[in-house]
Amino acid sequence: MRPLAVNPASLPTPSGYSHGTLAGTVLHLGGQTALDAGTRIVPGGIVEQFRQAFGNVLTTLRAAGGEPEDLVSITIYLTDIPDYQAHGKEIGKVWRELAGPVYPAMAGIGCTALWQPEALIEILGVAVIPEDRLITPQP
Repeated sequence: MRPLAVNPASLPTPSGYSHGTLAGTVLHLGGQTALDAGTRIVPGGIVEQFRQAFGNVLTTLRAAGGEPEDLVSITIYLTDIPDYQAHGKEIGKVWRELAGPVYPAMAGIGCTALWQPEALIEILGVAVIPEDRLITPQP
């Protein structure tokens, strides 16, 4: 089976990338910044940007039939690690609100910049979705 693009209609229309790529039951979740539906980075700092970026990841996951417990890996790219660390408890609260008490393998990686200059965070991941919940996009 060929990999299939997963591009939820509620996220900005991709150009030159996919929000997710489904290969069998494995969903590779493309990097999500804190873009809202109007393709603007949400204001308010790292906690708000985490909420939007992780929400975008979960939107793509759910479009393929996945749930947060299907996540096996998350990578978080940060332009300011100390800022993320300073707000860790608030970010953890947002995680539990959106995903519950499930924690896949994770990495936080510092970087000098992201695609949108005002983006503070980008999140990508991998999920394995059980076949009985899998929603296969039409090519």
